[in-house]
Amino acid sequence: MKVHELLKNYNAGVRDFTGVNLSEADLRESDLSGAILDRAILDGAKLNHANLVQTSFIEADLNGADLSNANLTESKLVGAILDGAILDGAILDGADLSQANLEIAKLIETDLSEAELHEANLQAANLDRADLSGADLSVADLTQANLSEADLQAANLNGANLDGADVSGTILD
Repeated sequence: MKVHELLKNYNAGVRDFTGVNLSEADLRESDLSGAILDRAILDGAKLNHANLVQTSFIEADLNGADLSNANLTESKLVGAILDGAILDGAILDGADLSQANLEIAKLIETDLSEAELHEANLQAANLDRADLSGADLSVADLTQANLSEADLQAANLNGANLDGADVSGTILD
């Protein structure tokens, strides 16, 4: 499916785009709130500044996608592949990223407050100055992650692996 077809269908009221292939698509500043993009292929896609509130990306491939400054409030990214993705400044408050792969992802100054990151892979992810207050990071792999100056107030870190993580300046109270 081409980008213009997706947007035309979305504007006509279609919301289910399960399994669509939008590899390398340019969807910057698009409004796809409430869309279902489960198992979609969006590797390398440009979704920066997009409105993706309550969008479902369950098991979607967002490998290397640019989601910087996107609004993903309460979105479902369970089991999504986001390794190498850029999420700097994105809003993911209340999002479900359980079992998502965020290895080496950039999440600088990202709002992950109240996010569900249970069993997520955040190995070597850059979470510098990220807001993880109230987030569930139980059993998450944060090996070698950069958590410097991140806000982890009231975050659940039970069973999380923080081996080699940079926690300098992290707020834990």
